[in-house]
Amino acid sequence: MQIVELFHSIQGEGLLAGVPSAFVRVAGCNLCCVWCDTPYASRPNAKSEQLTPARIVSRVRAFPKTRHVVLTGGEPMLAPGLPELARRLRAAGFHITIETNATLPPAGIACDLASLSPKPAHAFPPNQPVRAPDPAIIQEWLDAYACQLKFVVAGAGDLPAILGLLERLPRPPPPDRVLLMPRGATRPELARRRQVVAELCTRHGFRYCPRLHVELYGGRRGV
Repeated sequence: MQIVELFHSIQGEGLLAGVPSAFVRVAGCNLCCVWCDTPYASRPNAKSEQLTPARIVSRVRAFPKTRHVVLTGGEPMLAPGLPELARRLRAAGFHITIETNATLPPAGIACDLASLSPKPAHAFPPNQPVRAPDPAIIQEWLDAYACQLKFVVAGAGDLPAILGLLERLPRPPPPDRVLLMPRGATRPELARRRQVVAELCTRHGFRYCPRLHVELYGGRRGV
């Protein structure tokens, strides 16, 4: 597997924000988002490592007192070795979070928390084709695992697309499993947007999602 980063930090987003976790960032992505904060993971590069699932588990075990592992990217579900890695992590007793854009079905992968981040039309550059979220695939994840639906929000104008997607889901999650987080890869960007995002959460019953890693470390890699 092509691994861009493998590090120990705290989870910065979602229901497990603040929990010490090992992060395994897989190279490769099938989308091109204008506000992607990990463009270096969109494809294998000179700094990525070719690691077997067994070697990854060994590296994760070396982190002290860590029982949570986050499989992320890029888009980790593209990696052919991900099911084996997830199986090995499950056998080793780790809690597994998979951070995915939910364009690919889960296919029974071992997962304790599916962190789904569907990308609405405004996420794509004007000259790129839009890949609309597939409600059937998202619902497959929602039906199979504990899930959180996580959306990047710049302002109130982003909300209609989110509400529209929720309406197209046959069995949408409860509002407190719908997480809105302010768009921003720096502290000033988050500060400009957090108030409006919090107000949207209050109005619709959604959960406000901080980005602790940006607030604490300023969006640096490997943290």
